[in-house]
Amino acid sequence: EAKLNREHRPAGDRMLRGGLVAAFVIAGSAAVGLGVTWLSITIRYAWLLELILVTWLLAQRSLFNHVRAVGRALKTQGLEDGRAAVAHIVGRDVRLDAHGVARAAIESCAENYSDAVVAPTFWYVLFGFPGLLVYKAVNTMDSMIGYRSPRYRAFGMAAARIDDFANFLPARLAGLFLCIAALFVPTASPAAGLRTMLRDANNHRSVNAGWPEGAAAGALGLALAGPRTYTHGVIDDPWIGDGRAKATARDVDRALYLYAVACLINAFVVAGLVAAHMSL
Repeated sequence: EAKLNREHRPAGDRMLRGGLVAAFVIAGSAAVGLGVTWLSITIRYAWLLELILVTWLLAQRSLFNHVRAVGRALKTQGLEDGRAAVAHIVGRDVRLDAHGVARAAIESCAENYSDAVVAPTFWYVLFGFPGLLVYKAVNTMDSMIGYRSPRYRAFGMAAARIDDFANFLPARLAGLFLCIAALFVPTASPAAGLRTMLRDANNHRSVNAGWPEGAAAGALGLALAGPRTYTHGVIDDPWIGDGRAKATARDVDRALYLYAVACLINAFVVAGLVAAHMSL
């Protein structure tokens, strides 16, 4: 990026170079994925390699642990440790009060439920390991260069638009799964989750992130998103949800409960698809 995205180059040139980077990364990831698939089909027990890689790339446990660390830090260690913990999972300025730290953790939990669990599962079901690997590469590219800052607006445009496409259906499925999960969470409201998601999803500047965040905000009775500060500037977004903006460590725990149930729902859906395929 430092070599291809030099400031003196015109925006069109930087956009073209960013598109070539995205194409190269996608092609390379697809080739590696096809190689792993070929090995798992042709070599005895090589399917274990694919199983290990799939388990590693579906980062639902890692996300749970990182979000839980934020809640624990706020409860037992104080604000500074909460800020340090949330800095591992968000890209914004973490000089927040305790409510802002809790909101950031909950937003990350909801958004990454889509990005780290539902979306990779979705593309794995459709296209096998190559689909999963390409999605993870696209999502990582977006998190590294897909910003609207002056430095990345042109160079990262291709990565950002491809990521938007890759997450379009999974984000809406993730929101739906979170609403269904609220049926099994005593302190959550599935109806409020669905209503808030449908009403406020477009309040988020991302075409996808507002869907799981809206579902979580409504289900938990919170207000999420809103104005946020990043290294490249302030994002003055409207709030998602009409509940409490003053989230607490207890709300982080509630969000994790909702997330865990939603992960089970995602697994049950996949199991149902496998069973239906085997019965054909």
